[in-house]
Amino acid sequence: MADIEPYESALDAIPGAHPYPRTSRYHDAEIGVHRRADGTEVRYTKRRLLPPLDDTDQEPQQHVVGAGERPDLLAQRYFGDPGQWWQIADANPVLDPRELTDEAGRVIDIPLGGGFTRGDRRV
Repeated sequence: MADIEPYESALDAIPGAHPYPRTSRYHDAEIGVHRRADGTEVRYTKRRLLPPLDDTDQEPQQHVVGAGERPDLLAQRYFGDPGQWWQIADANPVLDPRELTDEAGRVIDIPLGGGFTRGDRRV
């Protein structure tokens, strides 16, 4: 873990540097700073809220869940990156992403073009 500390220190020294890669669901999330009683600062990611969907003619692609499928496998199939499973979770009303694929035959939404867009709004 010693290799990570210089990286984190370097990010803290760069104004506007963001700790999450562009493909992360938290990339656009605001970073907050909490100051402890002793004066030390603790950085944290503020709550990430989904914007409301625009009603347009564009509808997300639908997928019928098969036995043994998982959100990460679906993300690999549709986006070429299993780490983008969160986009599928964001496009469907579930609290736990495992709910997406726990029942074969369930119909779920797959975001358009690798990002959940309706009216050109990316999440």
